Amino acid sequence: MARLRGPKGCPWDRQQTHASLVRYLFEEAQELKKSIRKKDYRNMEEELGDVLLQVIFHAQLAQEKGRFTIDDIIRTLIRKLMLRHPHVFGYRPEHRRLLKGRRLETSQDVLANWGTLKKISTRRS
Repeated sequence: MARLRGPKGCPWDRQQTHASLVRYLFEEAQELKKSIRKKDYRNMEEELGDVLLQVIFHAQLAQEKGRFTIDDIIRTLIRKLMLRHPHVFGYRPEHRRLLKGRRLETSQDVLANWGTLKKISTRRS
């Protein structure tokens, strides 16, 4: 993506902004949705790649402005997954406090406490 946006890259790619790319993110998500509904797994592979391209494109734009990188996105995602799944990765003190000692043993337990888990994972550490 850096090469596509570089001086010898693609003029269209170089002109894009976060705002100009929003429509493509939604278009690609809709195409993915269609392939899922049709159970068209070959097309789903392609559409997932197109959605991933949108994430990479936005990450590149942010990196160029010194805001964040694709590595930051991945680190944030890993942190969020770990905090939202204490039943897999371990309970932290804030889980024990906010869940009031409850253990998440079933999918219903997870769903019933999703708001709390989300609250824990959206706090910046």
